[in-house]
Amino acid sequence: MTRKILVIDDEEHMCWALEKGLRQEGYQVLTATRGKQGLELIRNEVPSLVILDLKMPEMDGLEVLVRAKEMMPKLPVIMITAHGTIDTAIEAMKLGATDYITKPFDLDELKLVVKQALMVNQLEVEVNFLRSELSQKYDRIVGNSQAIQDVCTLIEKVADSNATVLITGESGTGKEVTALTIHQLSSRRDKPFVPINCAALPESLLESELFGHEKGAFTGAVARKLGRFELANEGTLFLDEITEMPLSMQVKLLRVLQEKTFERVGGTESIQVDVRVIAATNRDPMECIKKGTFREDLYYRLNVLPIKLPPLRERVEDIPLLVMHFLKKFNPSKEPAISPDAMGLLSTYQWPGNIRELQNVIERAVILSQGQEIKPYHLPKEIQKTDTNKGSEEQNTSLVINFPDQGISLEELEKELILKALEKSNGNQTKASQLLGITRSALLYRAQKYQIKL
Repeated sequence: MTRKILVIDDEEHMCWALEKGLRQEGYQVLTATRGKQGLELIRNEVPSLVILDLKMPEMDGLEVLVRAKEMMPKLPVIMITAHGTIDTAIEAMKLGATDYITKPFDLDELKLVVKQALMVNQLEVEVNFLRSELSQKYDRIVGNSQAIQDVCTLIEKVADSNATVLITGESGTGKEVTALTIHQLSSRRDKPFVPINCAALPESLLESELFGHEKGAFTGAVARKLGRFELANEGTLFLDEITEMPLSMQVKLLRVLQEKTFERVGGTESIQVDVRVIAATNRDPMECIKKGTFREDLYYRLNVLPIKLPPLRERVEDIPLLVMHFLKKFNPSKEPAISPDAMGLLSTYQWPGNIRELQNVIERAVILSQGQEIKPYHLPKEIQKTDTNKGSEEQNTSLVINFPDQGISLEELEKELILKALEKSNGNQTKASQLLGITRSALLYRAQKYQIKL
């Protein structure tokens, strides 16, 4: 695509010289010798960049700049000024000009300024596009359970801090969504959110990805490359699967977290960055420390603000909300429809893959049902078996109660059931809540109600 450049200057010979020089660079060039004429061309031709003289009759460059920015706020404008009007050029920068160049100037110098301005503008367009894509790619946190509400409360508290965050939880519980939510609620929301999976790259590539490299640093390094730390400057860097990072890289990461500086691979320049780091892992960091695969000092550096995400089986009451959320996501043109039997199966399944597994199941069901109501036979076999297994277990372990003539206290019965479940699970609250068919938060509430010590 040929870039269109508009030159607005009351001197015709200047317009002619700039048009000739810029056409040699492959640009399409339009010229105007009056401000009003230039504004009409901006409105009708939508140029990629404007070169604007400050001193013009009828309407000066500052007025043209202000009106141009009203029409196209993102339009790059390069001001041409004389030595005696530098202060005015600076004022133009405050009003939105991209750069300025003083007369007399070398044509090659102007070409370089134009090239850089177009490059910066293109990068801004790409960043805005990627931010839009990022918002669409990630889901939001969905749920009304006490467990997930506690997480949301904690996210709100830590968001505006610059301290590091360590998110733990099983695979598929939404660690990256949580990290992005923290970023979006923070003062860094308009800056980059840069994720990297530490388990996806070998050690040699991981160092280059994190810190960048200089040209010639190793075979294949044909040009300087910026690392994720530089790309995330003033924003947030998300280090997923941090416990999978090689020990030698953990040392280098610890240094960056402590000193806020690093060097590119093959470089000697010390680069300072302002980056908020959020890390995540599906492993128990303390177990990794015991095994010698994760540095204890790095753990304490990262674990300033810890967030533990509950597995889906501990927030069963959120499953219907998540199902409806994913139905709208994968079939937005139709009203979400799922049979009570199918919803019942989804609510009783244990979900070893957590929210990610649920999302994949709903996407599959939407495709198989062709947009119609989702039935049990649209679900995977392992989920369809849930009801059968549950039924056989209920038949084999049916509860027998001798109902006395004088009646029974429902509260005493509930208290006794909780005590029996805790006894059977050896005090494991999660297992006890599963035996009772309630959430862990519901178990804690009832235990407090009946003054049962856990």
